[in-house]
Amino acid sequence: MIQLHIQSKETLDELISKREGETKLGETVQFCHSLEGIEESNARYVIFGIAEDFGVRANYGRRGTAKAWNAFLQSFVNIQENQYNSGENILLLGYISVTPDDIKYTSPKEVLGDIVTRIDKKVAFIVKTIVAAGKIPVIIGGGHNNAYGNIKGTSQALQETINVINIDAHTDLRTTDYRHSGNGFSYALSLNDPQEASLDRYTVFGLHKNYTPQYIYDLFEKRRDRLRYYHLEELWPRNIPVSKQFKTALDFVAQKSFGLELDCDAITNFPSSAQTPSGFDISDVRQFIMHAASKKQCCYFHICEASPGRKKAGQVGKAISYFVTDFIRTHHANY
Repeated sequence: MIQLHIQSKETLDELISKREGETKLGETVQFCHSLEGIEESNARYVIFGIAEDFGVRANYGRRGTAKAWNAFLQSFVNIQENQYNSGENILLLGYISVTPDDIKYTSPKEVLGDIVTRIDKKVAFIVKTIVAAGKIPVIIGGGHNNAYGNIKGTSQALQETINVINIDAHTDLRTTDYRHSGNGFSYALSLNDPQEASLDRYTVFGLHKNYTPQYIYDLFEKRRDRLRYYHLEELWPRNIPVSKQFKTALDFVAQKSFGLELDCDAITNFPSSAQTPSGFDISDVRQFIMHAASKKQCCYFHICEASPGRKKAGQVGKAISYFVTDFIRTHHANY
């Protein structure tokens, strides 16, 4: 079963550590009773989680991305409400759970791929509903397979293709033989059937040379009009700050509505489905997020592939909370 669980104030209150004289963000965020309530809310940003790791499993990655939402929520609701953080402009929608019954995970192609396809439809519907209401989705958790639902839902709501900038060690442009976390952007581009495309221009920032197949480099070379990449290894030697190089990459997509994708695999030693010893540090990533959020054309933000274990859940939750507040604070200031 793939189900949206609407967040209630009563359940959230259990997570808030209250102190006299202080107000926490979880005490001021907005709630709704159904998807129809999104349009009625005056909040600009709608946060929801995707508690799944089926796309990662189908791509032979490390399990655990289903836990990112709870790690985030525990930290986010305890952020201080102050002159820089306000819950009144945030609607906390809830999260998607995925609990297929009586399934043996023996065939990624036939079983896990089918589950991911069904998750796509749910994510796309929710994102479409949020964007059609004139609001900005902030999506937390799950594998990078969910990029496809984000892009498709946004494109359907806006009735046009959108662009995407992806902070990632990988392109996720693998073949489309079955759905998994490594081919969400392949499906969104739909190069074999342009009428089905929901993604126009696509940029990958922080790509690793060691984990990119040659056929994907060939695709980038063939479609330079729509596809760009920036290698992590080539960002270091220059005498230009990496945040400034990100702004250059951003220019390729920011001339029309675009989504911001952050794969936590791109962050050095961040607990994720494909944890790397070499990547961006968190401070760099926060700057990237603020640069992207400063563009009015930025129409959604997705944080994925975080895989917090029990010992790291607190730190992962704090990091994702920083990313979300950086995005909302900057986007709201420039809207």
